[in-house]
Amino acid sequence: MSEKAKPPLPARGAAIYPYLLADLAIERPNQVWAADITYLPMAHGFLYLVAILDVASRKVLAFRLSNTLTTDFCVAALEEALAKFGAPEIFNTDQGAQFTSEEWTGRLKAAGVAISMDGKGRWIDNVFIERLWWSVKYEEVYLHAYGNGTDARTALTRYFGFYNARRGHQSLQYRTPDEVYFAGLATATSHAA
Repeated sequence: MSEKAKPPLPARGAAIYPYLLADLAIERPNQVWAADITYLPMAHGFLYLVAILDVASRKVLAFRLSNTLTTDFCVAALEEALAKFGAPEIFNTDQGAQFTSEEWTGRLKAAGVAISMDGKGRWIDNVFIERLWWSVKYEEVYLHAYGNGTDARTALTRYFGFYNARRGHQSLQYRTPDEVYFAGLATATSHAA
């Protein structure tokens, strides 16, 4: 989980998976997805945000908010991403309890996805989603004091729509995540035909 003093703890008795992204060239949509959890300050208290990101395109595929760190909101985001975009080849997360839980890993295994996990305390292993957190917080969250979860969800839905469809990214040669994601899918489909 992002912005915590201590590294996240795995679920009790959970398997830890190796980090599969070392020296891997990530070049196409649905090759690698990543997820992480961060907290969002509110006018009173805070919420947790989980997001699922396609690493090659930086497209946010799904997100969910929760006022607790239970696994269910993470699995709900995963289910949405899988239903809308199919399955990635590899899914990378940290070793937090939500991502080492049987609910999470079982769903990935059922979809035929290779599971990758960051090394303990190695935020750099998931740097792509850490960059997303910086963007969403400094471009949206810190500019507003959401009064409640509904306000936060509405604002983040709007922001992620902007982030995916209209915000150019320097690392993508100023193209949007949607442009890169859907162009990559079209290229893969034409090569497969």
